[in-house]
Amino acid sequence: MLDFLDYSFLDILDVVLVAILLYYIYKLLRGTAAINIFIGITIIFLIWKITVALEMEMLSGILGTLTGGGIVALIVVFQQEIRKFLLMLGTTNFTSKRNFLKQLKFLKSEVHIETDVETIVNTCETMGKTKTGALIVFERNQKLDFVKTSGDTMNAEVNKPILESIFFKNSPLHDGAIIIKDNKIIATRIVLPLSDKNIPARFGLRHRAAIGISEKTDALCLVVSEETGKISYIKDGEFVLYEDDFSLIETLKSDLT
Repeated sequence: MLDFLDYSFLDILDVVLVAILLYYIYKLLRGTAAINIFIGITIIFLIWKITVALEMEMLSGILGTLTGGGIVALIVVFQQEIRKFLLMLGTTNFTSKRNFLKQLKFLKSEVHIETDVETIVNTCETMGKTKTGALIVFERNQKLDFVKTSGDTMNAEVNKPILESIFFKNSPLHDGAIIIKDNKIIATRIVLPLSDKNIPARFGLRHRAAIGISEKTDALCLVVSEETGKISYIKDGEFVLYEDDFSLIETLKSDLT
């Protein structure tokens, strides 16, 4: 009994590191169907560890075999999530120079330019009334260089007239997506990877492209439907529900910080 209660600094560190790992996995899978699979796997793993500690050889042997043989299956099932998790580890807040400097209040105004979310959402609302389709991608920690090369480079301040002119139906730039970083439109006419996810037929290629880029990166997307004029907010490959423009603005602001 005393041996069971004995612990060292390395034991505490082990628990802390596992907790951090589980937190990032949960953060990655939260809001997706994969979270239920992850919870089920975690329960099976915990039961296996308990049976090993209690020396229940037969049950622990069966669970151990299932756990070991399931690694390949997990890689197949969670290949997209594993890719995003590895990307997230490489671009976490504590490794991002810009996010690190943001924590220093006396430098915050110098290193962070707040995106004018109100103007962007209000412009989307205006375009929605005229059934003008639009796809806006917000770059966050993970770079979108692999898709930027498919379009045209731009370095323009975000404002309503330029957004409306880009997505005007007769504009040469209206096809494809635009990428916004901080408060700059950095690229237009971007071709995005399409998602293979089953989505309702009322959603078109813009929505499928927004889901595709948000599945592969931590980018956020706003889509204005050309058919209905409605605005969709897409994050982590999922549609994010919101009540009105104000709640959409507040949600988007929170996700961009």
